[in-house]
Amino acid sequence: MSWLFGRKKTPQEMLRQNQRALNKAMRDLDRERQQMEQQEKKIIIDIKKMAKQGQMDAVKIMAKDLVRTRRYVKKFILMRANIQAVALKIQTLKSNDAMAQAMKGVTKAMTTMNKQLKLPQIQKIMMEFEKQSEIMDMKEEMMNDAIDDAMGDEDDEEESEAIVSQVLDELGLQMADQLQDLPATGNKAAKGVGAKQPQAAAAGAGAGLSDADADLEARLNELRRQ
Repeated sequence: MSWLFGRKKTPQEMLRQNQRALNKAMRDLDRERQQMEQQEKKIIIDIKKMAKQGQMDAVKIMAKDLVRTRRYVKKFILMRANIQAVALKIQTLKSNDAMAQAMKGVTKAMTTMNKQLKLPQIQKIMMEFEKQSEIMDMKEEMMNDAIDDAMGDEDDEEESEAIVSQVLDELGLQMADQLQDLPATGNKAAKGVGAKQPQAAAAGAGAGLSDADADLEARLNELRRQ
């Protein structure tokens, strides 16, 4: 009735109050049980004393008192166990209530977050992100090409041209040596066949020259492909 003149107690406060009352009851039972156990020990000592003195009537009465005392001790132990079971139930209720409150808070937070996370906006953001990423990749590629063109090494180009010229010069010398060998071959053929053979030798020399030009052209094309 205390809440009639003040604010109403919450269920959590009521659980705490009942749990405190149960704990106090268990402490009182433990104190009473200890007193009964001490009294039991005292009765046993008195029974032994009276038995030695031969007062059997007193021994019988004390024996009945000892039986009642032990019965009360057992009752106190049983009552304490029952109160402890109730206290455990109250503790379970408190734990369940705390879990429910925590789940309530988490559910509220999840609801708020789900309201803030809108799928169309997220999809739009992801599409825009992908678009901007592609644009950035394209710009980066163009910048790399521009840097490569601006920072190209002219010395390498000149050196490559010098190598090509050197190879062509070497090929030209080889072709000159081949051309010098061709008339000698023609004279040898002329000595063996007579006066009309020089014309045929000249024609053969022209054919040999065209083959050498073709070979030179093929090598030049191969160098260009490399």
